[in-house]
Amino acid sequence: MAKAFGKTSGSMLPWLGLALILLIADQFTKVLILGYYRLGDATYVTSFFNVVRVHNTGAAFSFLASASGWQRWFFTGLGIAAAVFIVWLLRSHAGQKLFSFALACILGGAVGNVIDRTLHGYVVDFLDFHYGNWHFPAFNIADSAITIGAIFLVLDELRRVRRS
Repeated sequence: MAKAFGKTSGSMLPWLGLALILLIADQFTKVLILGYYRLGDATYVTSFFNVVRVHNTGAAFSFLASASGWQRWFFTGLGIAAAVFIVWLLRSHAGQKLFSFALACILGGAVGNVIDRTLHGYVVDFLDFHYGNWHFPAFNIADSAITIGAIFLVLDELRRVRRS
């Protein structure tokens, strides 16, 4: 674990670039959804996938969505704090490729959802995977980036543990 926090050389610019690409992809798709779909609209794509427009005032899987409104600023603040911490980590560990890739994914996704919460008061979700009548909670590119980043953080740690 000590090695994980040791300073390694490398530029954080490529990782910030990746985060920016993910952020742009996220915001672009959300602009399209907001422009072409009304709340609740859905387009059938395949037998297991729809494009929908959902407003999520909570966190992942609509956790706390029915709260009185405090969650908007709580999750916005949490996202900003996470982004600042991630940039700090990237400065210190840019040479650790898998770790930095994971952080960049999380950063791009977190900032994308912070922008939504700040501008709209909710996160725009639109990817709806389902099987029969069962629907996985709708999500977006930012959520996907955060999830991929979290998976790669775990993989990075497992690799690090195996080497020690």
